[in-house]
Amino acid sequence: MRAAEQVMPPAWAHALAAFAEHLRDERALAAPTVTAYVADAMQLAAFCAEHGIADPDEVEPLVLRRFLARLGADGYARTSTARKAASVRSLFRLLARRGLVDSDPAAALGSPKTPRTLPKVLRVDQVAALLEAPDAATPEGLRDRALLELLYGSGARIAEAVGLDVDDVDLTAGTVLLFGKRARQRLVPLGEPACLAIERYLRDGRNAHAAAAEDVATALLLAQRGRRWDPRDAREAVAKAAAIAGVGHATPHMLRHSYATHLLEGGGDVRTVQELLGHVALATTQIYTHVSRAHLRSTYEHAHPRS
Repeated sequence: MRAAEQVMPPAWAHALAAFAEHLRDERALAAPTVTAYVADAMQLAAFCAEHGIADPDEVEPLVLRRFLARLGADGYARTSTARKAASVRSLFRLLARRGLVDSDPAAALGSPKTPRTLPKVLRVDQVAALLEAPDAATPEGLRDRALLELLYGSGARIAEAVGLDVDDVDLTAGTVLLFGKRARQRLVPLGEPACLAIERYLRDGRNAHAAAAEDVATALLLAQRGRRWDPRDAREAVAKAAAIAGVGHATPHMLRHSYATHLLEGGGDVRTVQELLGHVALATTQIYTHVSRAHLRSTYEHAHPRS
């Protein structure tokens, strides 16, 4: 069921173009998210074309349920199917609002139940080892240390971290201005270790990479040739540091999870953590209270003589 294997009917092509524009320009979603949502919608369009449905206005609720059932039969995980269902609902909500379909066939479309898994979190000692792993004698090591301290010190998403310009960090005030999903901004405090790591990188490391830039670079974190560091490079830096530190597999988002969990374990309240993470819904943040309780339970079982 691959969209690329068929020529897209004109009505579907128009609908998908409108969907992509809506996601990008009106909802201001990140480029990878737009790409994923549009790919989901293209998959539905290919399924419909395969069954002789050349126009979104011809789609009925039963067709959408069969589409989701087909995904399950093809071996897609429930989490993937749930995301595709969300993409389909977003698509038809837009088409109905713009009058491109008479009614919304996805209005009552459900999603498969997905098991709730707790985010993976590093222990405080593992985080400390990870932060110490980069080689501070090289510009790359100084940059990697600055990234790691920034991720753990602010709870930034990886896209937010690599998207920072130098002026977004106020080392005197100890704050960083993060630009989150849908262009939402939040000013987050930075601790002294993060500020020191960034200051040292700016003083001793960044110039080695900025010298290779064709124009004056504004990005905080630079690749060797002076371009802005991209998320893939940054993820590789985190994985490399984790291997050196011997903490196993680690990702930038694990540092964000660890940031939130350690704040709650240290006495922070969930609404403050919600603001720091940039979550719109409190329920999204509350998952970390479960992680914190799981940590407390584990500590009790290991430490209490009659656990």
